[in-house]
Amino acid sequence: MPRIEISIPEQSLRLLADDGKELKRYSVSTSRNGAGEQEGSFQTPRGEHVVRAKIGAGQPANTVFRGRRPTGEIWTHELGGRFLGRDWILTRILWLSGCEVGKNRLGSVDTMRRYIYIHGSPDSVPMGSPGSIGCIRMRNADIVELFDRVPAGTQVKISA
Repeated sequence: MPRIEISIPEQSLRLLADDGKELKRYSVSTSRNGAGEQEGSFQTPRGEHVVRAKIGAGQPANTVFRGRRPTGEIWTHELGGRFLGRDWILTRILWLSGCEVGKNRLGSVDTMRRYIYIHGSPDSVPMGSPGSIGCIRMRNADIVELFDRVPAGTQVKISA
């Protein structure tokens, strides 16, 4: 099974084969508030995680999600202009769950209960620099490619 490594300092996501060989590297955007696990911090959690759920299979690019459900909207610059400052979750969602009790699992540090995802964003959103409110943002074409290559249960390591 492939695995994912996310580097907060490099603002990159690497898809790795079983043998550790890099299959693909993507530019991402993690939290503008840095790394941290505490609920309400709006930071990107570190440590070992797993893709707990894959959401959005078959949806068109730029599908808008709210509460992990498609709204029926397709993101456009016009729609974005009507909702300035909204943290758009588009196209696909890989919902992460922490694996380390007390660090990123259970209690006030639980990654899944914090709704931390790897997800698509408007293509106008810059990648390669922090900008999210905790999630890992990707370009839409990149999240579709990654989504199609990894099963639920894929290991994800996030390092700072």
